[in-house]
Amino acid sequence: MASSQEQSATWESALGRVRLPLSVEIDGRGTVTIPAISPEDLGSPGFKQSHGCRYALMSGAMANGIASVDLVRSMVRAGFVGAFGAAGLGLPEVVKAVDQLHHDLGDAPGWGVNLIHNPSEPALEWAIADTLVQTGVKLVEASAYLNISPAIVYYRARGLRRDPATGAIVTGHRVIGKVSRVEVAKRFLAPPPQSMLADLVRDGHITAEQAELASQLPLADDLTAEADSGGHTDNQPAVVLFPTMIALRDHLSKEFPAVAKVRVGAAGGISTPHAVAGALTMGADYVVTGSINQACLESGSSDIVRKMLAETRQAEVTMAPAADMFEMGVKVQVLKRGTLFAMRAHKLYELYRAYDSLESLPEKERLNLENTVFKKPIDQVWTETAEFFKHRDPEQLERAAKDSKYRMALVFRWYLGQSSRWANRGVPDRTMDYQVWCGPAMAAFNDWARGSFLDDPAHRTAPLVNLNLLYAASVLLRARVGQLQGLILPPGVPNPRPKTNQELEALLSEAQSQPRIASK
Repeated sequence: MASSQEQSATWESALGRVRLPLSVEIDGRGTVTIPAISPEDLGSPGFKQSHGCRYALMSGAMANGIASVDLVRSMVRAGFVGAFGAAGLGLPEVVKAVDQLHHDLGDAPGWGVNLIHNPSEPALEWAIADTLVQTGVKLVEASAYLNISPAIVYYRARGLRRDPATGAIVTGHRVIGKVSRVEVAKRFLAPPPQSMLADLVRDGHITAEQAELASQLPLADDLTAEADSGGHTDNQPAVVLFPTMIALRDHLSKEFPAVAKVRVGAAGGISTPHAVAGALTMGADYVVTGSINQACLESGSSDIVRKMLAETRQAEVTMAPAADMFEMGVKVQVLKRGTLFAMRAHKLYELYRAYDSLESLPEKERLNLENTVFKKPIDQVWTETAEFFKHRDPEQLERAAKDSKYRMALVFRWYLGQSSRWANRGVPDRTMDYQVWCGPAMAAFNDWARGSFLDDPAHRTAPLVNLNLLYAASVLLRARVGQLQGLILPPGVPNPRPKTNQELEALLSEAQSQPRIASK
């Protein structure tokens, strides 16, 4: 009789051959079959068809180019969907990235660009949307929206036309809306506001026909339910948020049938095989990964940040004021371990709330900012800030000239903006000021990878990490199908571990005879 260790190994091997059905003899039940479930079987066929991808998994956008051209290119070429992190970048940087993606990926449908809601710089949001329209970008991941803006409606509507042969509406610009609140989800699941469409027609940005077509469709093709995540987040638990979004879509479809076609995906915490399998079991059409990709070699971050992320443990993340919505009190989730950014950012927001101008700051507070936070005189920070907005958005300077409190906000936002760039560039004398967007998913992935080759960030490539998650989720789902039919597995089985590229290629290319196992 085989030892318990040998039995466990036999089951791990059989369940791990995911492309092959598995026949199991169960006492009292006869033969039951566990179907083949491979990574490309997971998720919605509609999502894969619409975005031209092999796998129903997307690498979500991370701002300041952390979701880099390299990251998007590697993911799309490997059969995933990828979105470039345009948020926080100036228009020239976005144009450069889009040109490179067009050159490298051409008309491949699986790549897109992030369009983030930017209430403090609406002109920049519009300029980026217009750039995406004019350069032929076919996919946008819309994120951090509190209200629907003219920019996202313009992008959506400009891609609409009617097929002359069939009369069907053709969606030339696909929108994946990332949401964490019901009220925002409702806006993405509805047509754009009629008044906004009318304004766009009046100003010559879209045609009357495009406005009419837009009124017949939801704003989004896909809706990502973003649970507790790095960066902008409402810290919602996935097991509550995702079913809520499914129920909302189904409810709204009773009055607006076109909503029923909107696919719902899961994001936030997607970093382990169990998280992927759980999301798919809840009904996710696709999954979106984020934090774990920042720790991969292709990300736009620095080696020192990748090392910090690979060492992250549970409870080593926290919330801090957001640079793009600082005055509104909006927060982002960041890494707490190894940096003082969160504490210093909170101090800046406290000062902003307490005082009306830079001139009204107490001398003690002013000196503390100059010596420990800015590490340069406040007047110099303002000079640099004014030079930045002179080229990026001159209207910000006009407003600051009239509003001393807003001028103070721009100076404080200088630190919040620079802190992410210092981290991306790996500036050595600013380590304690690094702003690293990170959710608890990072620690969960590290726990799963510990003791394997993926423990070392030098071995983490985005396609390999994400394919490992899908493969291991396939193993878990096969085991669950067996258990639902009465199969009793040995304790600790299955326990899928990270595989190398060579191991995955062997497991996912095998075509052998159907295995059979007798289960007592």
